[in-house]
Amino acid sequence: MTYYFAKTVSGKNFDDVIVQVTDALKDAGFGILTEVDVRATMKKKIGEDFRDYCILGACNPQLAHQALLAEDKIGTMLPCNVIVQATENGDIEVAAVDPAASMQAVDNPELAHIAETVGDKLKQVIDRL
Repeated sequence: MTYYFAKTVSGKNFDDVIVQVTDALKDAGFGILTEVDVRATMKKKIGEDFRDYCILGACNPQLAHQALLAEDKIGTMLPCNVIVQATENGDIEVAAVDPAASMQAVDNPELAHIAETVGDKLKQVIDRL
């Protein structure tokens, strides 16, 4: 089982793809809790140049609430990360965590159902790009 869903888009600007992903997540009921500019962080923290790479921490409040009620330590795996990164050939790759894969270690059938629902929504977001 892979631990993410991914899609490569061509001919688009990096920042425009971030907006497109953010809008698609919003349409699926997710908000962005965090946004990490990895390129800027690497430059600032260790002086290294890095490709355009952004980590979006996405959260669907209703489903996060259900997950926290089902498993109080599940917050260690929240929010769901979605990355947008430039590839060597100039394309942009978007990938999202597969919560069902990342939560396999948690033995909780109720949580498994929630993770599957979240994963379906994230996969639809990726597929729409």
